[in-house]
Amino acid sequence: QVQLVESGGGLVQAGGSLRLSCAASGRSFIRNAMGWFRQAPGKEREFVAAISWSGGTTYYAGSVKGRFTISRDNAKNTVYLQMNSLKPEDTAVYSCAADRTVLPHTSEAFYDYWGQGTQVTVSS
Repeated sequence: QVQLVESGGGLVQAGGSLRLSCAASGRSFIRNAMGWFRQAPGKEREFVAAISWSGGTTYYAGSVKGRFTISRDNAKNTVYLQMNSLKPEDTAVYSCAADRTVLPHTSEAFYDYWGQGTQVTVSS
């Protein structure tokens, strides 16, 4: 059974940092790009960041660029999202997903496997 399991969410004050992890099991995703998406209450899910299979190419949403960093450890089948300078508007459920290709995409349509998500709450 293929699973993506996120961890590392929580409550943090504005300006603080969190590091999310996404551990894959059931199959290797070293030949898949990976992405992070988020969904705030009452809003549609939106793209946050994505990384190619090798880690050599990364994409970020404009709202997080310069504050968030996506990375991966293929030996551990794990993807990370380092979030710094957090803002209240970053509050959302963050989910990781596996792209069906080696290159990263911003559209959900390219992602076949999804985790359940982890809650991130940023207080002002």
